[in-house]
Amino acid sequence: MSSGPHTTTGPLPIGQFVKLVQSTVKQDPLFQHQALRGEVSQWKIHNGNIYFKLRDNDGQLDCVIWRNSRLTVDPSIKEGTEAVVIGSLDLWPKRGNLQLVVQRIEPVRTLGALEEAKRALIESLKQEGVLDRPRMALPGMPKHVAIVTGTESAALSDMKRLISNRWPGLRTTVIGVLVQGDRAVNELVRGLAVTRALSRTDVADRLGLPPVDAVIVGRGGGSVEDLWAFNLEPVARAILASPVPIISAVGHEQDVLVSDLVADARASTPSNAVEILIPDRHSVMMMLDEVDMRMGEAVMRRFGELRQRLMLLTTQLKHAPGKGVFRAKEQLTGLANRMNRSAELSISMQQQRLARIEATLAASHPHRVLERGYTMVQNDDGDVLTTLASLQQGQTVNLQFADGRAAADVHTIEPKEEDK
Repeated sequence: MSSGPHTTTGPLPIGQFVKLVQSTVKQDPLFQHQALRGEVSQWKIHNGNIYFKLRDNDGQLDCVIWRNSRLTVDPSIKEGTEAVVIGSLDLWPKRGNLQLVVQRIEPVRTLGALEEAKRALIESLKQEGVLDRPRMALPGMPKHVAIVTGTESAALSDMKRLISNRWPGLRTTVIGVLVQGDRAVNELVRGLAVTRALSRTDVADRLGLPPVDAVIVGRGGGSVEDLWAFNLEPVARAILASPVPIISAVGHEQDVLVSDLVADARASTPSNAVEILIPDRHSVMMMLDEVDMRMGEAVMRRFGELRQRLMLLTTQLKHAPGKGVFRAKEQLTGLANRMNRSAELSISMQQQRLARIEATLAASHPHRVLERGYTMVQNDDGDVLTTLASLQQGQTVNLQFADGRAAADVHTIEPKEEDK
């Protein structure tokens, strides 16, 4: 036998099983805050509690209105009244009886028609997909909060006091509206339109304010009829049109309003909305101090790690230089040897080239020519005379031989035949 965390290997005690059923029923949303319609029967009051059955042709269910629920019951409800009941299923372990704990009960002539209209609207919104759309996240630190509610309400006073305690000086704008009665719907729609305008940067700049970045719309508790404006389509559409996140904050816990379904967040009361949206300054400062401390610790820890690394590298360097220098010296010696060999080879080649040049120069030197029997003729200025035209009759010239010099006079000049 297995039932999740209540697994057992033997028969389960009946009391434990009944409590398990009770826990399951209470945790299943299907059995909580359900609106049911039927005929009231066996209506009776005992010790301030009201007991009755709600039935139709196909079934019936025990119901109870506890005296501490402070529920105002329409005096017209009696045996045989067709009624709409909103309640949550529970199980009484001592008797093993399922019963509906009633949170609202109204005759069909009033609440029934309203509930039908509400159900139709919710179904329409589901078909459009707006109930499944991604919701806008609330700002972590709102700069300008707009509140749409009754101006003289206790709910507004509670919100103002809580805001002042949690974040003194936070910019808030209260848009006073009627929250019940025939004009409530139009008033709520108007108030939400103002919040849309205040969320625009150009409008906020003209007013010298930061743009609205979050909205609380709601009121304190009341009867079903008093809260009904928050179940109507114009209000739902106005909430959906908001460019900034909206918290639906109507003081009720017994039923889910349409405004709760379409808003970006739901609060059980207006004060709860403030707690959800606006951080506590003291808590934030403590958190920042803790973050600062942790950052400081992280920096010091990292600094310590780097210092240890530096010390390790220093130690390694103390032992590494000898090896490193030795290796570098070997490399430099090898390089020097290669350079020397290259230089020697280059010098040898240059010496050979120089010897060839010297041999060529020696072979062409004038003395070598004179040694072969040639004579060099020069004038008195020492200029070498290489052509017949540079001579004149009667001119004295110097004759350079390999073993000395001699002077001679020019008596005749005879050019070659082909030159005549």
